[in-house]
Amino acid sequence: MTADTDDHDATPCEGAAAADDSMARVHGAWRTWLSALASDSEAAMAAALAYESLPPEARDAWLDALDLDAPSIGVPAVALYAPLLAVEATGPRRERIEARMAADPLSHPSRPGQGARALRGVARDGEHVCVLIAPVYLDFVHVIVCRYTPAGGIVDVRHDPLRHLADVDRLPEIEQVDGVKVESTPLRIVIEELAHAILADRREHRQTPAALTSVAHLFGPALDDTSEPADDPWR
Repeated sequence: MTADTDDHDATPCEGAAAADDSMARVHGAWRTWLSALASDSEAAMAAALAYESLPPEARDAWLDALDLDAPSIGVPAVALYAPLLAVEATGPRRERIEARMAADPLSHPSRPGQGARALRGVARDGEHVCVLIAPVYLDFVHVIVCRYTPAGGIVDVRHDPLRHLADVDRLPEIEQVDGVKVESTPLRIVIEELAHAILADRREHRQTPAALTSVAHLFGPALDDTSEPADDPWR
């Protein structure tokens, strides 16, 4: 009887220890995943999608967990919060996210256009193709592949909203687009051509592709010390 009693008494302790161990593993996995948000574009996209699927109280709990863990993760706050910022358009949670990012000096964004680059080619039929690579945050970039003619408008746009720079040079679009060879071209030239194409679409009452609005900031300021600002095609 004594042995049976001892076994019975030990079970709750063993269960509690197992639960603690399980929670520790879950917390460790959470922290590892948060660290990956600074370098893994798939993890960042997954974070945005997971956060977007949550009800309001669960989003608040997510932000509470970040308040506890972010200071000791060792990555810039923008890596942890930027995927969530894309989900929260307005309201207290967006203000809370922006405040956390603003408080971290490593999270301050570069000036618009800094670090952006372009590749360009022309098909035999005169159609132009380009690849725009524009910073988003840290080492993440937009990759936009566009076919167009400056006088005729935009033909097609493909948008990869989040890529890590380490992956960009391995993209097939860096060498050719739909069979057309592309090569590095001054960003100013490509932006001016796209601005003319957008204006051509506007004259025909065609809507600007949504993907291009994600890099609208490139069309406003001067892109280098000697260039003039391109005409604003968004007016």
